[in-house]
Amino acid sequence: MDGGAAPMAGAGPEVREVPAGDAAGGVGAGPEAGADSGPEAGADSAPEAGTSRAPGARTDPEGASGGSPDAEAARSSAAETGPGGAPESDPGTGPDATPIPETAPGTPRRFARLTRWRAEHPQGARVLSRTVTVLAAVLVVCTLVMPATIVGLGPATFFRLPGEAVVGAAVLLALPRKPRIALAAAGGVALAALTVLNWLDMGFRQYLGRTFNLVLDWSLLGDAQSYLEDSLGRTATLAATAGLLVLVLLLFASLAYAVVRLSDVLARHSATATRGTLIAGVVWITCSSFGVQLAGVPLAADSAAVTLQSQTERVSNTLKDEAAFRKVAKVDAFGATPPDQLVPDLRGKDVIFTFIESYGRSAIEDPIMSPGVDKTLAVRTEALEKAGYHARSGWLTSATYGGSSWLGHSTTLSGLWVSNQQRYRTVMASDHLSLTKVFRKSGAWDTVGVMPGIQKSWPEQSFFGLEKVYNAFELGYRGPKFSWSTMPDQYALEQFQRRVHGKKHDKPLMSEVILTSSHQPWGPIPKMVGWDQLGDGSVFKGIEAAGNDPADVIADTTKSRQEYGKSIQYSVTALTEWLERYGTKDTVLVFLGDHQPIARVSGNHASRDVPISIVAKDPKVLDRIGDWGWTDGLRPAHDAPVWKMNLFRDRFLTAYGSTPHPKKG
Repeated sequence: MDGGAAPMAGAGPEVREVPAGDAAGGVGAGPEAGADSGPEAGADSAPEAGTSRAPGARTDPEGASGGSPDAEAARSSAAETGPGGAPESDPGTGPDATPIPETAPGTPRRFARLTRWRAEHPQGARVLSRTVTVLAAVLVVCTLVMPATIVGLGPATFFRLPGEAVVGAAVLLALPRKPRIALAAAGGVALAALTVLNWLDMGFRQYLGRTFNLVLDWSLLGDAQSYLEDSLGRTATLAATAGLLVLVLLLFASLAYAVVRLSDVLARHSATATRGTLIAGVVWITCSSFGVQLAGVPLAADSAAVTLQSQTERVSNTLKDEAAFRKVAKVDAFGATPPDQLVPDLRGKDVIFTFIESYGRSAIEDPIMSPGVDKTLAVRTEALEKAGYHARSGWLTSATYGGSSWLGHSTTLSGLWVSNQQRYRTVMASDHLSLTKVFRKSGAWDTVGVMPGIQKSWPEQSFFGLEKVYNAFELGYRGPKFSWSTMPDQYALEQFQRRVHGKKHDKPLMSEVILTSSHQPWGPIPKMVGWDQLGDGSVFKGIEAAGNDPADVIADTTKSRQEYGKSIQYSVTALTEWLERYGTKDTVLVFLGDHQPIARVSGNHASRDVPISIVAKDPKVLDRIGDWGWTDGLRPAHDAPVWKMNLFRDRFLTAYGSTPHPKKG
């Protein structure tokens, strides 16, 4: 080939060259496509895809090949002439005779097409390249300033200056090409991980009223999937899970690419980028020092750094808490109490401990939910009084919120503050005396559990001292599920009567009953039917079919609150009607909520309080708690005493005559 340039293997008789504008800003060109032309570029910079250069040939800043005048002449006569002297179209040029770069042998077809498109549309390629760069910057900034709460989301939140971006830009500008690209990719992956943790924090705050625990809470994701499957169906759950996984993978890939792309832009314009970074740093420090705000939101942001710090502290505190709590769990004020000194004042009574799912203070005091719930409590109090029963009610502060009911159950019955999964595992593996196990240890009661929410093996049965547990598959139910709840509370209570409470026993009964009809998503909700019509539960098929679609309830906050209130009315009615129908002079009922409903229903600033009531015919039973200051009836007064849930066990044992004999680990 004339001009001193050797022909490229597989190319035509002349070199096809990249237009100057394309080399400056085309898609996949220059540093934005992985090549670098920053201060450190030069001999290390690779030629652009599809560009051929002979050994020793030079490339000027615009990307045009250098060479002798002969080479220029050769390029100017590249088109052959046809008959009549009219030039024929060169298959290697575009419609405006712009040379189209050739691609090396083995180049994938899609990249060859992209290279050809860039050469044919240099202006469009520049616009597209700049658009992608802007989108990369927007993605990085949005993830850096994203808050960890849903209530913190707002337009002003995303118009802030992230300090992490300023620091990151300064570091990347100081690095050579290869370390810079490696650090940028790693930074993008780390930012994606922090973003996922932010999302988890949002979800946990919304549903459980707390942040996500990186050490303990991974197992809850499986429970969440099971809940969705029970509520929305397997197909919808699989689709949602697959979509979420794709979103997370796309986030990691996009952020890694975005940070690398931005780092290349910084390197290509290092002088300008250095000045801009210095200015941004000064602005950030100034705004941070003077507390400058935009629509009530600090303009200087450090959200990613705060997230990283809080997650690190959370992990550290969790590991420390495990060791400290093990020591606490070994100490038990009644651990060594002789059997004959345990609850002597309840001997001969059938004692029933009942947890009503999500029965929280909001049900009684929230303006949307309370009118119906308060009316139900008033009506049921009056009905029980006519049947000879009296009640006292107060408040307990639950160890959990919005979910993880087992934490509320174990806190109430163990007398320990069981606020996370690690504490729960520690308690379940200990010999700490649970309130229900007290009755078994005394030797004066038979103990049984009715738990329609249990659908798998339950080794915790031993800790709670239950000789027999009836789970979801042992109550003979043949009706439909009501979303997550396996059966209506009324049916579960009727089976409790038929299988346990209504039979003759050599000893009184201590029973633990878990009611699930008020479990989210509160759609559909069962309705009361005649007790004699319950049969095997088939009577509920029409009620379930006519109920609300759970997806509709989940999507509507107001409807969720309304339906939640109705579910509490149903559960309280079923329980108190059962007591009115089947209770005796020796029945003692203790019932309470395990936690508040999710924040979307109870509110973002709701307390963790739940109501608790003790109901009995024998006036001596309530006299024993006369100094507790509880309210008469089923509805606790707003100013009734509030105790932490873990204090209930010891106060109950003391009130009914148990003698403390501490056991120390």
